[in-house]
Amino acid sequence: MYRWLLALMIIVPAAELWGIIQVGHWIGGWQTFGLLLLTGFGGAWLARSEGRKVWLDAQRQLQSGQMPGRALLDGLCVLVGGLLLMMPGFFTDLVGVTLLLPITRPLYRLLLYGWLERKIRSGSLSIRRGPRRW
Repeated sequence: MYRWLLALMIIVPAAELWGIIQVGHWIGGWQTFGLLLLTGFGGAWLARSEGRKVWLDAQRQLQSGQMPGRALLDGLCVLVGGLLLMMPGFFTDLVGVTLLLPITRPLYRLLLYGWLERKIRSGSLSIRRGPRRW
């Protein structure tokens, strides 16, 4: 797990830097900088908007006595998508937008659900309770 994380911490920034340099060569430095700012601010706005929708959906499910499982997975997708959009780079922006859009989010939700189900069935997922502070 740590090897994958280390590889991601090296490969993703290198790919993003390469992508920023390439786009800078194609459209110019200031336009690239403006595009990076636009995706950052646009991503923050989209994450806030979609996060509000997910929050309201979770509240509705709780009020009707249902467990908001789908809304929690959607909320996780919105959180990660918003964080990816605020990072400078075009590849993370592409993944971030697909995590935030309601049309493509169900794909990520199914992948996340399948990953969680495999972890629970294999017993490698454990939930630990923190210290009680009453």
